[in-house]
Amino acid sequence: MFSIDRNRVCKLNIATIGTGPIVDSMMPAIQELEDIQCIAMYSRKEETARALAEKHKITTIYTGLDAMLMDPSIDVVYVASPNSLHYTHSYQALQKGKHVICEKPFTSTVQELEVLIALAKSKNLLLFEAITTIHLPNYQFIKENISKLGPIKLVQCNYSKYSSRYQQLLTGDTPNIFNPVYSGGALMDINIYNLHFVVHLFGKPALVTYMANKHSNGIDTSGVLVLRYKDFIAELVGSKDSNSMHFAMIQGENGYLHVESSVGECRKVMLDVPDQKMEWNNQTNANQLFYEMQTFHQIYQAGDTTTCYQLLDHSLAVMQIVETARKDAGIVFSADKH
Repeated sequence: MFSIDRNRVCKLNIATIGTGPIVDSMMPAIQELEDIQCIAMYSRKEETARALAEKHKITTIYTGLDAMLMDPSIDVVYVASPNSLHYTHSYQALQKGKHVICEKPFTSTVQELEVLIALAKSKNLLLFEAITTIHLPNYQFIKENISKLGPIKLVQCNYSKYSSRYQQLLTGDTPNIFNPVYSGGALMDINIYNLHFVVHLFGKPALVTYMANKHSNGIDTSGVLVLRYKDFIAELVGSKDSNSMHFAMIQGENGYLHVESSVGECRKVMLDVPDQKMEWNNQTNANQLFYEMQTFHQIYQAGDTTTCYQLLDHSLAVMQIVETARKDAGIVFSADKH
């Protein structure tokens, strides 16, 4: 556990790195929680952050990262920069004694995440991956009821969403999300939700294969990730170059569980087994980002490094699978060469 200054009469103060849509979506989630507030944003250019800061009543914009990290009033840094910068920004924040919430995908490589975990533990700090799936109430329902299915035989997940930036890629530009320099691609950006969904239920598989549709620059624009467990197969589809119905299906010898949305939202779950057919939705907050932030807040208030580090074990397992999958498909990031 780490200590909290209970005599300090103020809220848990967060600062953000990044000014993209995910930060805009996260701000209402933060504002709904008690005793927590975002007080600062970092952007290399003030004008980039000004509109977002004004929208969410954030009082301070830093254009120097060191200056922000030296601010003693900041407790937690929320890292939402491009994927390839997650490691550097998280490392710098931890070095300055700040707790870190890092957007998915956590890092570009397993080695980077291992370094961050070791650093966080050495400084008795919280390090937390911002991933919606495993913190959603409806996901907890799945965990509590999956045994009713009997022996699992098949798992299928599909999260496919045509990206507006894909058109830019086709016309010759290379947006960050489709750039191997910035650790982009469909596996890292969208299929990783499916991966968290499966791995938190079943652990690491025995075998990983990834068949990807790749652009000429080597990045995956869509793909099928197959996880072979001892007694069943999981097929995870993630696409940024085409659309599909979003769903997850877990099939057992006694019946099935059906998620009627992407696993990043888990909006409704249907259970169909002998003598029990039901639909379940226990998510009262429409902003799915609320639940991951709520979990972090509870961990922080309790000084609960044990739960935090258990979640890091899960995140590391996911990153190990991602790295194996990338190698299987021949997807190379700039970070792999460091």
